[in-house]
Amino acid sequence: MDALLGRETRAHHDIDIIVSVSDVPILLEVCCGKGFTLREGSPQHAFVLVNESGREIDVHTVDFSSDGSAAHRMDTGETWIFSAESFTGSGVIEGVRVLCLSAEAQVRCHAQGYTPTEKDLRDMELLQEAFGVELPPLLQRAQA
Repeated sequence: MDALLGRETRAHHDIDIIVSVSDVPILLEVCCGKGFTLREGSPQHAFVLVNESGREIDVHTVDFSSDGSAAHRMDTGETWIFSAESFTGSGVIEGVRVLCLSAEAQVRCHAQGYTPTEKDLRDMELLQEAFGVELPPLLQRAQA
């Protein structure tokens, strides 16, 4: 989220990344070599790596199709499809340009599967301000 916005908007202890299932072995090799260990989850679907200082990498695996779309197989057995356009975001982390999910894809992900917290609502408002994305009712604060 902050990478897409190009600035840190709040303190973070983790980063969420999307990785091709075929790249998981090398990701594990590199991260384990840097002191990260598998805390929970399944490398075939989604998992969390953590280091001694409590930093976390939340990994979501996908299978990319030739058209650029990707399928994420959730632990529930359901499949989440990312359109090719979902991967058109660009952001910055500590001065380094990184690929990100688009603002629209971020909104779509946050509008599914869980009740948003205060930080989620604030994140969505920042995306709306920066990119003009439309927020579904679930991601809008109740009007007084």
